[in-house]
Amino acid sequence: MSALRRKGEELGFSYIGVADVDLSSAEPGLLAWLHHGFHGEMHYMAAHGLKRARPAELVPGTVRVITARMDYLPAALADGWQAVEWARLARPADATVSVYARGRDYHKVLRARLQKLADALQGWIGPFGHRVFTDSAPVMEVELASRSGAGWRGKHTLLLSREAGSTFFLGEIYVDVPLPVTEPVSAHCGACRACIDVCPTQAIVGERVVDARRCISYLTIEHPGAIPEALRPMMGNRIYGCDDCQLACPWNKYARRAQVPDFDVRPALAAPSLLALWQWDESQFLRLTEGSPIRRIGLARWQRNIAVAMGNALRQPSGDGAGQLRAADREALIAALHGWRARGLFNAPERQDDHALVAEHVDWALAQVSR
Repeated sequence: MSALRRKGEELGFSYIGVADVDLSSAEPGLLAWLHHGFHGEMHYMAAHGLKRARPAELVPGTVRVITARMDYLPAALADGWQAVEWARLARPADATVSVYARGRDYHKVLRARLQKLADALQGWIGPFGHRVFTDSAPVMEVELASRSGAGWRGKHTLLLSREAGSTFFLGEIYVDVPLPVTEPVSAHCGACRACIDVCPTQAIVGERVVDARRCISYLTIEHPGAIPEALRPMMGNRIYGCDDCQLACPWNKYARRAQVPDFDVRPALAAPSLLALWQWDESQFLRLTEGSPIRRIGLARWQRNIAVAMGNALRQPSGDGAGQLRAADREALIAALHGWRARGLFNAPERQDDHALVAEHVDWALAQVSR
């Protein structure tokens, strides 16, 4: 195990553990979550059913799961990064993209490095059956990681570590070798409710239970259609994901910087304004999001999200103080929304659904001017 962990550190992982595959105790919670419809439009969650809790059904022959944790805070992020992010959220003309999504797509980064870890193990013990996963299949990542000692499931459902907070990605290697398991750690949330109380949409409906239908990360990334009107004002300037529960978590004072350069912030996302991102056409969107997790939502959802944030900015009082919108920014946002309404970006017949989706949110945003 020590050699595997040393190799993991060389590859940029901050923790390597091994979990057993008996997740039967997690099945009732999964079924209840699905029964309440908390998965929203993520129909694949229901389609996969209990396969998610049964690793040997997903990959026959699996008897252990190697779990890996990789920190993602950009190396250049300032100390006191939570305060920087809270300040960004308070500036209505700015755009807020979840910290994890400002660099390269983590799926690509972790998958390649997990395969190198598997190759190293194969060099030590000989050929064995395995498959690598990174948020790419019906895998109970947090459950497996918590059972392997990588941390514990926080009340916001993310994995928490006393040494690293929650700002990391998880990955797994399903193996058919009975490696010795690593011991789990105890939970250390206590009576803290910071994540529950801070959630803008109150999506954390119970300890370790999230209603995805209310979660801003789900709404801006996974949700395919119109964002429910009642939730739009709560989204503020969050246009891709939401970090509020992590920003509020006391354990993130121990959050670690990434050990790989892949998660460095892209220049276009370093300090973006809503207006600057709104002005991207499709070619710019594809070029500037190449290799980014943002690309997979497509330009229409991207503009849908920005339109909501623009509408929320227009709801704010005029002024130069915190939480206020400067008169010049107000005029520019209104002009940009009217400009889109006049010309659109999805006028081809095959793009009418995209046009209608964005247009609905543009109209809503303009309606906030006179509220």
